Amino acid sequence: MDWLRWWWPALVWAALIFSASTDRFSGEHTSRFFIPFLHWLFPSAASETLEGGHLFIRKCAHVGEYLLFSMLLLRGIRGARRGWRMEWAVAAVAAATAWAALDELHQAFVPSRGPSMLDVLIDACGAIAGQAVFAVASILHARRAGRGTAVDRANPIM
Repeated sequence: MDWLRWWWPALVWAALIFSASTDRFSGEHTSRFFIPFLHWLFPSAASETLEGGHLFIRKCAHVGEYLLFSMLLLRGIRGARRGWRMEWAVAAVAAATAWAALDELHQAFVPSRGPSMLDVLIDACGAIAGQAVFAVASILHARRAGRGTAVDRANPIM
């Protein structure tokens, strides 16, 4: 059960992503909060602008949730090892993208939702961004610790 030490955050986050694909988090429901909030921020904005802002917030949420998910997946993949390796990052992005596709498949069966390949692409971009953040953080941490670089020299980032 030692593997659970490294994987539980990713498993919990995957469950949260799945729960966000229910009717409760559909555009119809989130608009009840975000549209009035955006209207409060921008009282003279047209309704089309407010709806566009709502859509922008929803798509940014996709990027953010998969950015974090990708980093949590990398944590599970690398386990007790340190640093960042390209093969770990590729595996994390692949797993996050596969979960995004399954999540969109799930939404196909939710009456107020629908599947979107664009959302899978946005999720994959978030996962890639998560690996970029993790790689940079790993390099900076290693430099501060005086160990050179934490990126595997056999698999450099660039």
